Amino acid sequence: MKKFVQLSLLTLALSPVLLTSELANASSMPQSVSPANANVYIISPADGATVPSTFTVTFGLKDMGVAPAGMAKKHTGHHHLLIDKDTLPAFDMPMGGDVKHFGGGQTQTTLTLPKGKHTLQLIMGDHHHIPHKPAVVSKKITITVE
Repeated sequence: MKKFVQLSLLTLALSPVLLTSELANASSMPQSVSPANANVYIISPADGATVPSTFTVTFGLKDMGVAPAGMAKKHTGHHHLLIDKDTLPAFDMPMGGDVKHFGGGQTQTTLTLPKGKHTLQLIMGDHHHIPHKPAVVSKKITITVE
């Protein structure tokens, strides 16, 4: 367990360095192919839900596997969360700092947001943080923070 925690902390510490390196080499990175029926979705909260300022978001994925960033394995990826974004990130390059990354293979997170309406949307990224081809994107949900 101690080695897992150390590896997890190392992965988190190196993620910005690796992402910066990947952004610099983006033009030479092909997109990973996603399965035709792959589907990412937000399990909770539900669309239209009212939530407290700190709440848990649980991710769902069908017909595809979850793997940490840096692990190249066919038909796998890791989650990226868009919060209050009007547009999706570019599909041909690694996702950057405007997207919340879950490169450790996490399938849920705890968010703290200010009061008001917010949107949440998931997009899968491959081992280089690049969206798959075709992109695996969830429905955008709207929540109200009280």
